[in-house]
Amino acid sequence: MTTPISILCLITSLCDGGAETMLHRLLSRLDRKRFSPRVVALVDTDAGPMSKKIEELGVPVRFLGMRPGRPNPASLLRLIHWLRHDKPDVICTWMYHADLAGGLAAWFAGGIPVAWGIRHGDLSVEGNKRLTLFTVKVCAYLSRWLPDRIVCNAEVSRRTHVAAGYVAEKMIVIANGSDLENFKPDPVARESVRKELRIPEAAQLIGLIARFDPQKDHRNFVQAARLLHHDRPDVYFILCGDGVNWENEKLTRWIEAAGIRHRCCLLGRRDDIPRLTAALDIATLSSFGEGSPNVVIEAMSCGIPCVVTDVGDSAQIVGDTGLVVPPRNPEALAKALRTMLDFGQEARSRLGMTARQRIVQHFSLSATVARYEQLFEELACGARA
Repeated sequence: MTTPISILCLITSLCDGGAETMLHRLLSRLDRKRFSPRVVALVDTDAGPMSKKIEELGVPVRFLGMRPGRPNPASLLRLIHWLRHDKPDVICTWMYHADLAGGLAAWFAGGIPVAWGIRHGDLSVEGNKRLTLFTVKVCAYLSRWLPDRIVCNAEVSRRTHVAAGYVAEKMIVIANGSDLENFKPDPVARESVRKELRIPEAAQLIGLIARFDPQKDHRNFVQAARLLHHDRPDVYFILCGDGVNWENEKLTRWIEAAGIRHRCCLLGRRDDIPRLTAALDIATLSSFGEGSPNVVIEAMSCGIPCVVTDVGDSAQIVGDTGLVVPPRNPEALAKALRTMLDFGQEARSRLGMTARQRIVQHFSLSATVARYEQLFEELACGARA
């Protein structure tokens, strides 16, 4: 009987973000007869929501105990010790800091094959921390030697990082995939969510599902909502994600200045994203930096039409099933939202069903997992040979 290929997934943290969500989905579908995965997180966030979900899959999780923003050579030495003691066939890293630490540790532990993971499409100063941009520069230089493959989740990410100095020949694109069994049209959600939030049953809902992060550009959304509110005062806005709550003073100030507090629901982090998404009339992406945004793929899977900014691969994902506007342009975003509302419920429903079919054909989770499994087998076979 063939021994399963052992995979070590090294990720910066296990908070509730897009990369962490995609890792969980990959692990949930990985063929356990062929692959034996385990996860290591750089920072000490064992209380993070994703760590429990991964452990519930039967995947072991360990933490190196690094502090965010503070590189720790002792933690790198600990990782090298772990790798030498229990050597995996392949290391798959997720995000820049894990790319660097995993690449160095794999080299010192005896040349373990490594696939780096890049999930960013924006390398601007305003959208990234200085340490992150420095790490990108170091990784670009070391990409000649450390990784065997570099996996980008979007074509825009590939082009951006090739321009930043990464070795183009090692780069491949594996787009995010949607769990079509969980994210699907749900007529019951529309009524139940409005009842829960005490929103009129006939009210139209526009949703932004994103953690509070500079690149998500919540201010762009709030300004667009203010403009839309002038002629569509009956529309409600749902915002959810880490840091998206009324305790967020910056976000609250923006909303109050826009005069839309009575039309906004700030829900924070939620565990029922499929239900909330399926209850929307329109899903929105207001970011100025993305790779392959999960929230757009998920909304389309639920049959919800999208209005998105032209960042990352958003326009490619949406195709002709939604509207695309320039980033950092609240006037254009408000106009597109108004246009989508003017389509009417019936036309939006047809557009949403077309959007779901597009995801089925091009962005299914099964196709994404199959690409990763093929990559793992290629790297492991080369190493074993």
